[in-house]
Amino acid sequence: MTLFLPRRDGGGVRAYEPRTAPRDPRPVGATRTAGAAGSTGVAGTGSPASRTVFAAAHVVADPRADATPDGPAVLDWDATLAFRRHLWSHGLCVAEAMDTAQRGMGLDWAGAAELIRRSGAEAKAVGGRIACGVGTDQLDGSADTLRIRQAYEEQLAVAEESGAQAVLLASRALAATATGPEDYQELYGHLLRQAAEPVILHWLGPMFDPALEGYWGSADPDAATETLLEIVAAHPDKVDGVKISLLDAGREVALRRRLPAGVRCYTGDDFHYPELIAGDDQGFSHALLGIFDPLGPLAAEAVQLLDTGDPDGFRALLDPTVALSRHLFEPPTRFYKTGVVLLAWLAGHQGHFAMPGGLQSARSLPHLARAYELADGLGLFPDPARAEARMRALLTVYGVPQ
Repeated sequence: MTLFLPRRDGGGVRAYEPRTAPRDPRPVGATRTAGAAGSTGVAGTGSPASRTVFAAAHVVADPRADATPDGPAVLDWDATLAFRRHLWSHGLCVAEAMDTAQRGMGLDWAGAAELIRRSGAEAKAVGGRIACGVGTDQLDGSADTLRIRQAYEEQLAVAEESGAQAVLLASRALAATATGPEDYQELYGHLLRQAAEPVILHWLGPMFDPALEGYWGSADPDAATETLLEIVAAHPDKVDGVKISLLDAGREVALRRRLPAGVRCYTGDDFHYPELIAGDDQGFSHALLGIFDPLGPLAAEAVQLLDTGDPDGFRALLDPTVALSRHLFEPPTRFYKTGVVLLAWLAGHQGHFAMPGGLQSARSLPHLARAYELADGLGLFPDPARAEARMRALLTVYGVPQ
């Protein structure tokens, strides 16, 4: 069973002994059971009650399609939707067509619109909750504010028609066009007034997308925070929550404490999520996280411990996962999707390690090997022998003798 993994310093290989059994889940209430394809329901209960928890889900490419890196993504719809059922089966909500689904990094708006429609229909069929990213990625580069507004409106209509909650994604076009905070206030105010249901606002930092530098009209994060809070305060009945992805726990806590009553803070901080979800005596964050794609079952189990009044048990389960998350999201952070898809393949959720846009090549083999080692150490793979065999095959293809 010994694997020989490449060292990150380029100094040859190191021996690793994979575990032989998956992690044994703690008994923390009923477990939901995913239905087969075409199922009309998801059996059981077990959704966390004390926190709203969204897992931002990846998409599964069709490896047999004759696609090019700069062409439209071709997805394996059966595998893509099966993964969403997997997340719903553990009581998690699904955040669809987000950064994790390669929006703007392999998945264009046409593909995202079809993804939203299909996932919305699947959510209705199985009783899962879904929120979908609404942005402006049908635009090519910067545009005037009218075109940006129309692009948002087009995507908002698709999400609402699909029965999904809308997540107003940060817009590259708006970041390139806006001249100051007033442009953000005007545009977001218009969108919030016409939204049929409360939406989630999304602040994605430049570490995830360099084109979003200076969002909310200022490169000063304090000034940007004030603009965002002004938008929320002007429309509190139309804002379900704010999703903040800045990898800055202190800034998130400070913003969380200033949100109006009833407006949630959804952490998107893949470095500090255990402490932010656990919270303090002044509040806590809900979750909308890319790392909960590979951590789905364990994350649901941990959050359910909060429902039972066991924050120590929650931290004991989730704190050890931070090393894996920090590894997957290391700079350049935007390429974390590669590690997420690797782990989905190793866990058996898909039959290959291929991604839209050829993004499977965006991380080095030593990075991927370390991701496998950390995930295996956590017991994330339902079948460790299958994960070991697939990792061995990948190493062999890359020319690392086994």
